[in-house]
Amino acid sequence: MDVSLFRRLGAEFIGTALLVLFGAGSVVAAVSMADGGLTYSGLGFIALAFAIVVALVIYGFGPVSGAHINPAVTFALAVSKRFSWAEVVPYMLAQLAGGALGAILLVAAYGPDASEAGGFGATALAETVPVGAGILAEVLGTFILVFAVMTLAVDARAPHGWAGFMIGLAVAVAILVTGPLTGGSLNPARTFGPNLAASLWGGSAPWADFALYWIGPLLGAAIAAGVYQFVAAPRAPEPTHAPSRTS
Repeated sequence: MDVSLFRRLGAEFIGTALLVLFGAGSVVAAVSMADGGLTYSGLGFIALAFAIVVALVIYGFGPVSGAHINPAVTFALAVSKRFSWAEVVPYMLAQLAGGALGAILLVAAYGPDASEAGGFGATALAETVPVGAGILAEVLGTFILVFAVMTLAVDARAPHGWAGFMIGLAVAVAILVTGPLTGGSLNPARTFGPNLAASLWGGSAPWADFALYWIGPLLGAAIAAGVYQFVAAPRAPEPTHAPSRTS
């Protein structure tokens, strides 16, 4: 049964809002509990929170919209001809709006002072990390995420029922590796929401780095889609020919 575009956009909007509320919200919680700092164990709990909310959203909204909840995932599916280019912009706008709502709900829960505790969960390039290295980190993190999407949610050979769980773990491992460098966004909508909230409620929003969180994820998504398509995707069996007989 076909699902209307309106319902699918609603699912993307709500799903991305939940991702930011509980994913970026875990950053605010971790920084608050650590008195303004963040340890690697704290990053581990943030990665776990993202893994859980990603899995729940995939299982809840996957049958409705595909649960992209990330412009990079939408882009990868369009590049690989598994999603209509005509719906890419509506999906991305719904995801960005959902990210904004999630961050606003985070402000409602923690108050405007939460901008001092991790900037509403905003992602920023670490001071010692060059822009090129930051882009590379986002490329690699998004690559593992999108490759998991392609092999577990798109590929018909994937084991049934494991997509949400394993894609969530892919997000977690990417955050554990890229978090110290870029905050481990992998998702322009996840970065947009907290940045917007910080701007509206007097915090410091790292908009100077915002392009990085588009370039890296979109590039990583395209590479992952290409690797899947040309290396891992199923192929039709090649015809076999009996050896010719000569008399």
